[in-house]
Amino acid sequence: MEVEKFKVLLYLKKSGTDKSGKAPIMGRITVNRTMAQFGCKLSCRPELWNARESRLDGKSREAVETNAKLDKLLLAINAAFDTLVERRQDFDATAVKELFQGSMETQMTLLRMADRICEDLKARIGIDRAKGTYPGYYYMRKTLGEFIPWQFKTKDIAFGQLTEQFIHDYQNYVMDVKGLAVDTVRYLAILKKVCRIAYKEGYAERCFFANFILPKQMERTPRALSREDFEKIRDVEIPAWRTTHILARDLFLFACYTGTAYADAVSVTRENLQTDDEGSLWLKYRRKKNKLRASVKLLPEALALIDKYRDDDRPTLFPMIRYSNMKRHMKALTVLAGVSGSLCYHQARHSFASLITLEAGVPIETISRMLGHSDIQTTQVYARVTPKKLFEDMDKYIEATKDLKLVL
Repeated sequence: MEVEKFKVLLYLKKSGTDKSGKAPIMGRITVNRTMAQFGCKLSCRPELWNARESRLDGKSREAVETNAKLDKLLLAINAAFDTLVERRQDFDATAVKELFQGSMETQMTLLRMADRICEDLKARIGIDRAKGTYPGYYYMRKTLGEFIPWQFKTKDIAFGQLTEQFIHDYQNYVMDVKGLAVDTVRYLAILKKVCRIAYKEGYAERCFFANFILPKQMERTPRALSREDFEKIRDVEIPAWRTTHILARDLFLFACYTGTAYADAVSVTRENLQTDDEGSLWLKYRRKKNKLRASVKLLPEALALIDKYRDDDRPTLFPMIRYSNMKRHMKALTVLAGVSGSLCYHQARHSFASLITLEAGVPIETISRMLGHSDIQTTQVYARVTPKKLFEDMDKYIEATKDLKLVL
């Protein structure tokens, strides 16, 4: 398309003066013989408006702030025009207006795309997506829906209006304004995914934020229980009327003996119990997190816990307890048992990897299969070498090399 004329005119609509005496600033885009009008969502007192310069006169705070917004508006319009020219297709003034404004009727907007991805994910829960995946997308969409009106004074934004600064501003919003920190990296990663899908499907001219490097979270070393704290939890006496506290403690111990995560411990059934050729009972299941198979030979302590809660009318090995209640009971168990520091359910899985198996001499490759890990490097993070294990291995090394002679 050959563009013979492109012009943007800003003017004051004096007939629309409000109660404070300010008139709205309007705009008109001209492309060849087509025109499109739009509101700038700005206003000023008529005596400050300079029609020749299309700006406010003076250096007052109102004039400086309004002129800066007008400059930003003009840049957005010119950027939209340049984008349409690069497409090498016919367009008119209305197309320029809709591109820079992000028309809800004609364009896929950022929030609309986020909604679509959230709905697609929700529909796949239980098929090839875990239920725990959805909350991250939901809260990303929620904070994004709050950020856009807060930052841009509009309900939504088109991909044509995005800039590379957007993701930095969003990051500052969720961290500084909303006070979030732990989930920030996840939100930013999901936002990048939304923009990547929009680009692949042709809704965005380019893949926004592809070069944005996600901030690194502080590496947290998994904390397994000490032998002393493990024994305190195992032996603590809990009043009989605190049935849910007892259940929480027993589920925690079961995880210490088997390495099961919370989602697996409350969902395994009798069908997951299998007997080998030697008559030993095994717990074999597919993990909720990654669908990989985990297999662990049941210790006598784990068998005792299964027998304690045996109920032929219930499909699962243990009664159900909500995770929110489990977290609350873990805090109570910290006090009742008198253990040092805080206590969370996942520590039981770490304790199984290091305290129960690695210290007993179980090879890390075997531990990886027991835990249902896809990568042994993940197991290496769980199975931290304890001082006791280190000393025992050093003793074995010294014993094995005592007859060696150094030859120079």
